[in-house]
Amino acid sequence: MSDSEETRGILASSAVMASGTVVSRASGYVRNVLLAAAIGNELHADLFNIGNTIPNMLFILLAGGVFNAVLVPQLVRAQKNDTDRGEAYTNRVITLAILFLGVVTVILVIAAPLLMRLYLNDSYNDPALAAQRDSAITFARYCLPQVFFYGMFVLLGQVLNARGRFGPMMWAPIANNVIGILVLVLYLFWFGALDAGAGCTAFTPAQELVLGGGATLGIVAQVVILLPILRASGVRFRPRYDFRSTGLGHTLRLGIWTVLFVIVNQVAYTVVVRLASGGTARSVCEHVGRHHQEAASDATGYTVYAAAFLFVMVPHAIITVSLATAILPRLSAKADDGDLPGLAGTLAGTLRTALAVVIPFAFALPLLAYDASKVLFGYGATASTFDHYVPSMILFGPGIVFFTVHYLMLRGFYALELNRTVFFIQCAIGATNVVVAILLVNEATAAQTSPALVIAYGASYLLGSTVSYVMLRGRLGGLQTPALVRFLARILIAAGVSTALAGAVGRVLPGHTDDLSHALAAVRVVVLGGIDLGLFVVLARLMRITEVTSVLETVMRRIPGARAS
Repeated sequence: MSDSEETRGILASSAVMASGTVVSRASGYVRNVLLAAAIGNELHADLFNIGNTIPNMLFILLAGGVFNAVLVPQLVRAQKNDTDRGEAYTNRVITLAILFLGVVTVILVIAAPLLMRLYLNDSYNDPALAAQRDSAITFARYCLPQVFFYGMFVLLGQVLNARGRFGPMMWAPIANNVIGILVLVLYLFWFGALDAGAGCTAFTPAQELVLGGGATLGIVAQVVILLPILRASGVRFRPRYDFRSTGLGHTLRLGIWTVLFVIVNQVAYTVVVRLASGGTARSVCEHVGRHHQEAASDATGYTVYAAAFLFVMVPHAIITVSLATAILPRLSAKADDGDLPGLAGTLAGTLRTALAVVIPFAFALPLLAYDASKVLFGYGATASTFDHYVPSMILFGPGIVFFTVHYLMLRGFYALELNRTVFFIQCAIGATNVVVAILLVNEATAAQTSPALVIAYGASYLLGSTVSYVMLRGRLGGLQTPALVRFLARILIAAGVSTALAGAVGRVLPGHTDDLSHALAAVRVVVLGGIDLGLFVVLARLMRITEVTSVLETVMRRIPGARAS
């Protein structure tokens, strides 16, 4: 298979996943807009968002790395080499996962108060925040059963991926978002949007039940969606408990390093969550206890950090994850055959394709962040605080570029089963994130908490992307670096020029003031984004940046009746 044919195949596979991710992200943003309108983006919102985030963090900590990165290559090898095409191996893995996740989930629910001590800043020990702390613990109890269902969703999705069924895992979260939307509509109808000035209050028991229980119900739904698809794909689950001498030992040995990797990653993120929770809580304590001159409503915390992160990760979720999922079986097969040049070529081409989307997006963030924040979050409880998201959204731009490079390099390490190397790289990333975050947050005001954490994120992945690229290039004997350098030079020029010209239009376009209506903000996003994208595509064609035109042609083929020019 030629490089161009392989690239088209990867893009075709990723397009199926990307289309599901687009719909999933769109429905997810509707849910997030409703959530922000209902509970705001201050301390009140942090109580739910931290409690609802911890299950995902703990799943990743306990098993996520093994399920995502280690099992796919092993499932592919089992299908290729085992006489039963991996059926017994798959059943053993699922059985072990059910037992492990079930026991762990029960323990976590019981230990919820102890867990929250790790994730909540010491400011929550202030008696003035006792009710708020209790709300956060209650949310954790309602949401921690998600650990089991997150685990089963990822595992069953990876079983489908190993069988070439990439779409369902990307489409199933839509069910979660639909349930989340319905729950939030119910919440708004029943309780209404948070009143102005109530951004630091606790939740009532009824509010905790609706939000916490509804969040867990959505995760259950996305697992249930996969079950008939698994059966249609030929997966017939039968519990198997014969774990010894069956190949699982090799998987678990690989998993040790991956577990250590995610431990480092999640320890660093735990520090980030704890620091972020202090932004809103510290402001409340200072404002109440010492009449601090900075109003509590100016503070940014975990809700702002997480929402900004989700927004800027759109191209990563749609393009990079889809590409990485599509190429991982190919990389594993090439590594198994000893075809290192082929592996390097596939990975290098995929990296350039992903950066062809991520880099222009990062350039466009300063141009569009304020207007986009108004359109997405300027309603209900966040009508007057939507601008809190803007600095963090802009500052995340460079970070997602570095993260994209690092993320794709890890797919190469995993295909080569160099999990120990990944662990040591992640140690450097985690340590950098923690140290820079602590230093910056200690000097930041409550309003600067989220932007400070974003800068720390970017610094950590600047280091990580550099180290992972250099080390993998040395292992593979090259990663087409000259081609990458030429590509970067051209795309930086194209993105820089297109954004600068669009920015000039933005300065004369109506609405370049703080007093901005939702309709005008939407018009500005569409017009300025369209000008920026159009100019970028024209420049990419003139400069023969084939990665951009390949992505564009793939997108156009997915639109009925469209033709790429």
